[in-house]
Amino acid sequence: MSLHRHNPAQLSPPTGFSHAVTAVGTRLVFLAGQTSLDRDGKIVGETLPEQFETALTNLLTALRHAGGTARDLARVTVYATDVADYRAHAPELGAIWRRLAGRDYPAMAVIGVVRLWDDQAQVELDGFAVVE
Repeated sequence: MSLHRHNPAQLSPPTGFSHAVTAVGTRLVFLAGQTSLDRDGKIVGETLPEQFETALTNLLTALRHAGGTARDLARVTVYATDVADYRAHAPELGAIWRRLAGRDYPAMAVIGVVRLWDDQAQVELDGFAVVE
């Protein structure tokens, strides 16, 4: 499997994402949206960074169970109930991402939403990966 990240000089330099990712592999893994639910189905974490860390951990756990790693992520979408809060915490969220998923960023988007399935959830991540 190989992922190639494309960040053309004609575009603004990406921070924490890649502009485009091409993938060659044998299996696509589609990852359901993950919030900061614990194994008992309860939202954990009071702050956006706490919830982001758990949601990303949950996403990576599902991916590992399907045979992939963070390096296999081709696309991740982040849904945030407060985009201004997300932007304010961007350096901290980036540090969490790098600690858990490394520096090989997938193509990403952050989308503001009115609310998520669980009222207490502030952030949700979904995506897909290409694995061998």
